[in-house]
Amino acid sequence: MRVAARGYITLVLTAAAYVLITQAPLFDSLRPESIQFWVYFAVTVLTSGLKLRLPLVMATISVNFLFILVGIAQFGLPEALLIGFAGTLVQCLWKPRVRPKPVQVAFSVASICLAIMAAHRVFHGPLNRILGDLHPLLLGSAAFTYFLVNTMLVAGVIALTERKSIWKTWYGSYYWVLPYHLAGASVAWLIVVLSQLNKWHAALVLFPLVLFVYRTYRLYLERLEGERLHVEEMAGLHLRTIEALALAIEAKDATTHDHLQRVGVYALEIGKELGLADSDIKALQAAALLHDIGKLAVPEHIISKPGKLTPEEFEKMKIHPVVGAEILEQVQFPYPVVPIVRSHHEKWDGSGYPAGLAGEQIPIGARILSAVDCLDALASDRQYRRALPLDKAMEIVRSESGKAFDPVIVDILGRRYVELEKMAQGKGGEKIKLSMDVKVERGLAPATGFAESTDVAPAIIPTAGSDSDPLASIAAATQEAQMLYELTQDLSNALSLPEALSFVGVRMKRLIPHESIAVYIRREDKLIPEYVSGENLRLFTSLEIPMGQGLSGWVAENNKPILNGNPTVEAGYLNDPQRFSTLNSALAVPLNGANGVLGVLALYRTERDAFTRENLRILLAISSKVAQAIDNALHHRLLETSITTDYLTNLPNARSLFLTLDAEVARARRKNARLSVVVLDLDGFKEVNDQFGHLEGNKVLRTVAHGLREYCGPTEYVARMGGDEFVILIPGAEAADAEARIEALHGIVWKAGESTPEPSNLRISVGIANCPDDGWDPESLLAEADRRMYKSKRQRKERKAGVFSMDQIQAAAS
Repeated sequence: MRVAARGYITLVLTAAAYVLITQAPLFDSLRPESIQFWVYFAVTVLTSGLKLRLPLVMATISVNFLFILVGIAQFGLPEALLIGFAGTLVQCLWKPRVRPKPVQVAFSVASICLAIMAAHRVFHGPLNRILGDLHPLLLGSAAFTYFLVNTMLVAGVIALTERKSIWKTWYGSYYWVLPYHLAGASVAWLIVVLSQLNKWHAALVLFPLVLFVYRTYRLYLERLEGERLHVEEMAGLHLRTIEALALAIEAKDATTHDHLQRVGVYALEIGKELGLADSDIKALQAAALLHDIGKLAVPEHIISKPGKLTPEEFEKMKIHPVVGAEILEQVQFPYPVVPIVRSHHEKWDGSGYPAGLAGEQIPIGARILSAVDCLDALASDRQYRRALPLDKAMEIVRSESGKAFDPVIVDILGRRYVELEKMAQGKGGEKIKLSMDVKVERGLAPATGFAESTDVAPAIIPTAGSDSDPLASIAAATQEAQMLYELTQDLSNALSLPEALSFVGVRMKRLIPHESIAVYIRREDKLIPEYVSGENLRLFTSLEIPMGQGLSGWVAENNKPILNGNPTVEAGYLNDPQRFSTLNSALAVPLNGANGVLGVLALYRTERDAFTRENLRILLAISSKVAQAIDNALHHRLLETSITTDYLTNLPNARSLFLTLDAEVARARRKNARLSVVVLDLDGFKEVNDQFGHLEGNKVLRTVAHGLREYCGPTEYVARMGGDEFVILIPGAEAADAEARIEALHGIVWKAGESTPEPSNLRISVGIANCPDDGWDPESLLAEADRRMYKSKRQRKERKAGVFSMDQIQAAAS
């Protein structure tokens, strides 16, 4: 609660307490009219339960109001206060829809007591001597005073708490209740007249009339409540439509969701402080969510570009306020949303777009939105830069006061931006995740068929004209052609990927000056750094960039180059304060192979805007050669891998095993070291295939292979020899050490058996051969280990058969 509201409540409670304390000693329960007083007191308490809930506010009105007015007219101030005090307590605490807080009950009692005091002074004051006790205008004036004081006090605390105008709060929430109070005053006047004629008992006969008034007003309020709920449902539907349109914006630009939420909170609070009309507040709330809807007409590669826009791209971006306004004109909002959306990029000094409005020509909502939009954009991570600290962002906004932004709005924003940021963070709702990555299986082809696939190559940007010496230009062009020729020759002779990329790194330094170079290769949906050289090597080497994210991800996703982008927006840097780069410019081009984008070639420099369009032209000219060399090297690597790698388990295959075994035996013989050859065969694997199928069997083989690879150390070697046989080479192991490790191998295979749909009794048979104990010939060592493995398998089967026979003998004997 605001300090002003707390002070206001304290003041009201203090004033009421003073009135009660000073009047309490004057109360005399033994007066002649005390019986009449206690009857009215009891009636007031009983009728306090006959209450109606007011729409729009958390308040109720009760029939006890009539008898409080009678108390004001018939009794002294102490008695009237006691009637009002008791009636208000019962009204607050008897079957409330929401249990009130103690401070709310205390404030309600205090406001009623002060209203009774004011009405009592009016009824028994100078006007009484002029009109007389029985004049209806006298009681009407007292009733109006009671109503005015009570409702204004309550409206005051609501306005201070919610930062609204007291007059607007009172007029919107309580003014329409005045006829009820005046009608009640008429009934109270009849009761007073009968009481003055010493027929106050007869006044109780009017109680059915009181119930009739209560019932009539209750039906009226129920109808009013129904209409209000209908209006709220329509307003809720309207708001949900707005939020759905905002989701459409998010589907195009995923960075906008949190931005729109925060801008909405900031703008709404500033609008309230400026005292905008309710329709303007609602318009501002809708515009805060929808001001970027025109971006639906802007190409996605421009919206998500992690670098500066070209003049042509900026022209495309500038249409979004106009398109957004045209879209929203079709909605026909009941409040002025369209002018705000159309003008939210106008500037205070007239240099904005689309209409070049200046000063107060710009709608107030658009002035609020532009300042708030800028502050939040600066303080948020964007594709083209990291977020600035909130204080630094506010300093930039202040520097534009009187130029881009309304000085009054900047002043409010400068005073309250820390408070507003906390409010925005506290109101962050759950983000709706759109199914942007879902794969739709149905639909094999469009009705008109597919277009033929074509390779998309980025256009080469022509070199700008030069006024330099023609001879120097010819010399530079000759040198460039020579370097490009040398690079092409190097790439054509390179078969391995590291060799090809190292040629690129060496030659590129002479072609285009840079501090760092990185070549990212696409692996499924990520870019992995295959070659990095220069500054920040460790940082770039550690990056794994999802397609479409960061600078290089954008280049690969859109198949477009980028000039002088910001290196720190790469996906691995954002939201990681531990990573900091000294590089400030990036030049990146896509590398296109036969089947699409292979990767990205990126150069980095420490100076801002360090690369030229000439640099981009050169890089685009060689990108196809680099891409072709990488494509060839990747195919060569795949071929090499397929020759020596088992396709199912990704372990070395039998060919690789024999080559490695020859090398390991030669090394052991040369160093007079030991080597253990371990052959494993899966027992029960055939049953797995027969029971669950070959696909499940393949899964078991992959699980065993993964477990063996994880178990073996960096100097050890594991291969799949074929079928369900695996071989492990353990350099430097004693025979006893190799035997001791068999138990762990049993555990690996047992876990693989547990992974089948039903646990399988999967075991292993193991044979071990050691050199030099079993000789130095590789083939002999492998054959000996294989012979011992089959011997172990045979002994297990015989032992198992013998146990069964013994059981049968014992069963027969028993």
